[in-house]
Amino acid sequence: MVTQAYAQEAATPTEENLDHAVDATHGAPVDPTADTHATTEAHGGDHASDVFPPFDPATFPSQLLWLALSFAALYLLMSKVALPKVGSTIDKRQATIAADIAAADADRQKTDAAIASYEKALAEAKAKAQGIAAQARDTLNADLASKRKAVEADLSAKVTTAEARIAETKNAALAHVDEIAAETAQAVVSQIAGDVSAESVRAAVAKVKG
Repeated sequence: MVTQAYAQEAATPTEENLDHAVDATHGAPVDPTADTHATTEAHGGDHASDVFPPFDPATFPSQLLWLALSFAALYLLMSKVALPKVGSTIDKRQATIAADIAAADADRQKTDAAIASYEKALAEAKAKAQGIAAQARDTLNADLASKRKAVEADLSAKVTTAEARIAETKNAALAHVDEIAAETAQAVVSQIAGDVSAESVRAAVAKVKG
């Protein structure tokens, strides 16, 4: 494809074109590839102008400069804004975690202390309960022993009293037996031999008893 500049150039009579024309007039041979070379050169110029700018070596210095500036700006932004915020967030998170761990450790220590106190109180309560039980058992045994002694003493006194009463009753009964025997003997003798004095009958019964 021939560009507009090449068309104007071809339309304008140059010295070279005049020479070719003169040669043609005089019957000299004309170079058939002259137009082809011109067209190729024109197209080559167009291809050079169509290169993508980032891939153009001529723009490399400016690209490197902007890359350096962009990297420096990004580095400043990260170091001054982003990284301090990230570091602050990490520090806060670490402080929170450390505080939570410390609180958990304190709670664990409190729990251990409470368990130890509970176990100590339980052991003391068991020992106290055993002491109270032993004291109550000793008191009960002493009370039972005292009551048993009192009951035994009371029973002994009652037995002694009962024995004394039995002896009195026996003696009284024996005395009444003598009188009854004397009266009975007197009655029997009175019926057989007539009236007999009570004294003689008593004397006879005593003699028989003795």
